[in-house]
Amino acid sequence: MAVKEPQVTLKRVSHWIGGKLVEGRSGRSGVVWNPATGQPQATVDFASVEELDAAVAVAKEAYKTWRQTPLSRRAEIMFKFRDLVDQNRRKIAELITLEHGKTLADALGEVARGLENVEFATGIPHLLKGGFSEQASRGVDVYQIRQPLGVVAGITPFNFPAMVPMWMFANAIACGNTFILKPSEKDPSPSLFLAELLQQAGLPDGVFNVVQGDKVAVDRILEHPDIKAVSFVGSTPVAKYIYETGTKHGKRVQALGGAKNHMVVLPDADIGMAADAAVSAAYGSAGERCMAISVVVAVGDQTADNLIAAIKERMPKIKVGPGLEEGVEMGPLITREHRDKVASYIENAPKEGATVVVDGRQDPIAQSEGFFLGTSLIDHVKPGMKCYDDEIFGPVLSVVRVKTYDEALKLINEHPYGNGTAIFTRDGGAARQFQFDVEAGMVGINVPIPVPVAYYSFGGWKASLFGDLHMYGPEGVQFYTRAKVVTSRWPDPSTSKVDLGFPQVR
Repeated sequence: MAVKEPQVTLKRVSHWIGGKLVEGRSGRSGVVWNPATGQPQATVDFASVEELDAAVAVAKEAYKTWRQTPLSRRAEIMFKFRDLVDQNRRKIAELITLEHGKTLADALGEVARGLENVEFATGIPHLLKGGFSEQASRGVDVYQIRQPLGVVAGITPFNFPAMVPMWMFANAIACGNTFILKPSEKDPSPSLFLAELLQQAGLPDGVFNVVQGDKVAVDRILEHPDIKAVSFVGSTPVAKYIYETGTKHGKRVQALGGAKNHMVVLPDADIGMAADAAVSAAYGSAGERCMAISVVVAVGDQTADNLIAAIKERMPKIKVGPGLEEGVEMGPLITREHRDKVASYIENAPKEGATVVVDGRQDPIAQSEGFFLGTSLIDHVKPGMKCYDDEIFGPVLSVVRVKTYDEALKLINEHPYGNGTAIFTRDGGAARQFQFDVEAGMVGINVPIPVPVAYYSFGGWKASLFGDLHMYGPEGVQFYTRAKVVTSRWPDPSTSKVDLGFPQVR
């Protein structure tokens, strides 16, 4: 007689509405996988239209009092939240690693970069200072104030389940808005823990809400008349859809899309330094980041040969495995389907004329139960090949050979994406010319992943951004507020009956 294996009860991930966990009632849910084992570890509720509407109603009610909260109190809550995130760095990082798969070191780095945005938001009393023009006309003063929008929403990707939400909600809440977060259904737990920390910091219930879900929730966010603005980070096709649908319904939208970040290496560059940078920028977080370097543009065949040799020498030293294991430098990809899609670019490259120098599919780790793929390096890549044109979003680095700086620049400027780029050189004049010429939103000079610090703003150009304002930093404050200009004139006090003297005890 066969023995039945005991059924494993999976953890249930639900919504956070009005300051408490609320189990979904739609009857729809998804699976949260453990990418390191290939096994399911949780189910996540998918919200219905009615459940999304209920969250918006709670946020709208909370906005009435939150927008009146003094700036000093908002800053105090942000300071307390900042300390709680700092104290819980490892717990947040472990949640990220369990559901996303990235290494613990990568996850801790993500928390640190998210924390920078919370620290920026603690300065909200200063950031919301307006301008004042006295005596614009005789007896007339003019000044500008910035006011919150109301209920705003963020739709965030799987690759940074803690950092990207903090890019959005820290500024949004500090500015006086209430917030609806729709995190990725692939790794939804970090957002709930952040909600708990916000509550512990003293944020009133209903100011921050988390609604788990899929396209049903996304579409309702884009259509709901009480949601005034939407922030999004994800792929370009979805970013375009978010922008077009949201703006059609009268919303302010910033939608950050995909990328194909090029790293130019000039003949005078330090090859060892460039190789180190290319390896960390291409394979860190398994290449699942919009600022990953996915294309090295080598100027001159000698530069390309030397660089490929140096990169190839470093690749076997990258330890691939479960993200929580000591010493692991690259974890699995997020799902089996995504792993297989990334592998298809490696398979297809030789058919298009490229040369696979290192094939990550041959790494023994790729045969394990988890969603693993080793690091890959492809040479002789050219525009028109899928491995060049598409955003692969995995541990695959392509090398394009060009003869001149002008060729390299033309290659980058003609690509439809314009997120980030980098140049490696010892020549200051060449570097300055590159930053002047290149059509991308973020530029690194001997820095492979030029993600701006929190007091600047993040965003690309061309098909990498839909909307006119970049994310977080000063432009983030601008996005989550609207300007109001007041022109005032008061009666001459000499004609008024108001007693302007010191008050007296009658």
